[in-house]
Amino acid sequence: MEFTQSNKLSQAYKLMVIVALAITALILLKDIVVPITFAALISIVLLPFVKRIEKRSGRILSIAIALLCCLLIIALLIWFIVSQLASLVASLPSLENRFSEYVNTFSTSLHSQLNISAYEQGQLLKDGLKNISAYAPSLLASTTYLLYFFIQVPIYVFLFLLYRDRFKDFLLALRPGSDLKWKDDIQHVARGYISGLALVVFIAGTLNSIGLLILGIDHAIFFGFLSGLLTMIPYVGISIGATLPTLLALITKESGWYAVGVIGVHAFVQFLEGNFITPKITGSRISINALAAIVALLVGGKIWGIVGMILAVPAVGILKIVISYSSSFKPWVILLGDEQNHDNVPEENI
Repeated sequence: MEFTQSNKLSQAYKLMVIVALAITALILLKDIVVPITFAALISIVLLPFVKRIEKRSGRILSIAIALLCCLLIIALLIWFIVSQLASLVASLPSLENRFSEYVNTFSTSLHSQLNISAYEQGQLLKDGLKNISAYAPSLLASTTYLLYFFIQVPIYVFLFLLYRDRFKDFLLALRPGSDLKWKDDIQHVARGYISGLALVVFIAGTLNSIGLLILGIDHAIFFGFLSGLLTMIPYVGISIGATLPTLLALITKESGWYAVGVIGVHAFVQFLEGNFITPKITGSRISINALAAIVALLVGGKIWGIVGMILAVPAVGILKIVISYSSSFKPWVILLGDEQNHDNVPEENI
């Protein structure tokens, strides 16, 4: 009895050490691992499309066509954003006077109600600009990394799809005789998560746009779907997206209640997205429950920040699949899962 308990404690200790080392490695190698992880997910999503084209053409050509289609979709999104921004910029001259009036009114209110002179307001503004400029180096570094990211990911995607047979042979060499069923389950999880995330963005963008249109905010569809797109950054993304339409409402509308309405719309959508839409859609697509999805978001944010929050849910889904093929981890599979019948959890080893 004592030997069994000692053995379990030893296994638990080893598992904790492995988890700690894995988290440390993920933090230290973030710049390398993040593009590879995104490329792996994109490769899994593109694989069925590539296989279809590959029947009529060579592998390299089919991969190139798939990547070009992705770039075309991205180019269309950029075109939509640029055209909307051009329309917004064209309306700036008419907004400039309103903005100046609003600034003057706000300055007068500060002076009359809080007894803050114009000189003191100017000093506060200068201090604020200094604080913002202090973040310029980190912003430049982030922009450089973003450029590096968009160059590296297509290269990794191409190589993953090109050498996919080698990865399969590698896995078979590790476990001779394995049917690699878990590999197909992982692909299903990745595709389900990507499609679920796209659906979340569409639903959030639609709800935001409807709310802004009801309020009569200019460029409502653009700002609505911009906020929806920013829901990929859990919890804070939609709040960032609310900033611009709120400022626009303050400038273009006579009453400040329109700005309050914009904040209210985004707060309501954020509540729905964070507590119901994202956990239910992406969580159910990868068969993990809402609690596991929320905890995964928080832990992922601690490890990799915003990127970790985006990747956390599919990572837990993939982890659940891998451990579901081991009977010793069945309690964890039940804890993470969203299945109604736990008897269907596979117990055979990989």
